[in-house]
Amino acid sequence: MRTTASYDLFPDARSERALARARWLAREGRMREAESAYNEMLTAQPELKACWAEYFELLRSSGRREEALRLADRARATFRDTGFSFTLRGAALIELGRYPEALAELERAVEADPDLALTWHELGYAAYKLGDKSRALLALDRAFGLEPHTDTLKLRGQVLRDAGRYQAAEVAFEGAAQAAEHAEQRTEAEREIAATRRYGFYAPRRPDDLSPAERWFADTGTVVLAPTPGPVPPGDETLVATFAEVAADSGWQFGQIILLGPTFPACDDLAERLGTPLVTDAAFDPAACPLIVALRPLSADRTWIRLAETVAAEAAGGGRGGGLVFALEHPAEAGTTVTTDVIGVLTDAGKRRARAPNPAHALSEAQHPGARVAGRRLRPA
Repeated sequence: MRTTASYDLFPDARSERALARARWLAREGRMREAESAYNEMLTAQPELKACWAEYFELLRSSGRREEALRLADRARATFRDTGFSFTLRGAALIELGRYPEALAELERAVEADPDLALTWHELGYAAYKLGDKSRALLALDRAFGLEPHTDTLKLRGQVLRDAGRYQAAEVAFEGAAQAAEHAEQRTEAEREIAATRRYGFYAPRRPDDLSPAERWFADTGTVVLAPTPGPVPPGDETLVATFAEVAADSGWQFGQIILLGPTFPACDDLAERLGTPLVTDAAFDPAACPLIVALRPLSADRTWIRLAETVAAEAAGGGRGGGLVFALEHPAEAGTTVTTDVIGVLTDAGKRRARAPNPAHALSEAQHPGARVAGRRLRPA
């Protein structure tokens, strides 16, 4: 969402050439070598702000928060009490979750240099993390006025979306996509646009008002059959019956079912309800519109990864193949890689946290144009 390294800190041509190697190493994932290259540059040209910012971002994006703070303190020793040094330290404190301290540091940065766009951007982020959305938007508007930047527009979209202002958020993300300088920035902005439209499906409720399962759909596009938290979780048989009902109402027809991981009795029931044969993974055929099924996602299993990626690639590429990936349960922990198109129920610490499924709600999500299954051919060729 934020990248301190991308704001204009005016390096000269010679410095740009020197930074090119460190940037290349970072893009190639050779982090230790990239760090060495940045440190060499800081030793040779300690006044080069762009180098400090890029090195800081390398640490920040890697989750190395304490090291980022130490680097910010090194910058303070070099630049003294300047807007740039205050801003780096404020950004480091944000990453450590020390938001009031971060805000105070960034306010000092504004006093020292009120025309540094990066300062206002980070101040907006700190205010956002503290729950002051109005101040966050004012700061981001000031940052954008000083330096139009895609990262500022993306953060503005995030603030507006969390406030339930979905149309305004979509406009901000569309602006970020148009202003993107790199394909990665454009792709990220387009993902945010899609997520914002899915959040808008639940309007006028704000994101904080949604259940974990509803937020899961909004964030990922994956349909969850049991969306409402409750004390009595649904069993496998109930989830299988609900999936079959949604499949029938959606017109989905599968040519084969491939069960991966541990077997469970309800899988035979699923095959019977869908009228589809169970086959081994060796018989996998994208043209047959396969249904890949597991009790839970097998993130470390090569076969699961290969089949799920093939199904997704066929869907994205518009090829002859189709299919769908279904897991009866899925961990709700943040950062979990999503490979499934339909989930029965989310789990928390391995325990199912929902009551009876809601087929009508699941059907409405499946029909949303932003769902993972949207536009997918779900019948044998």
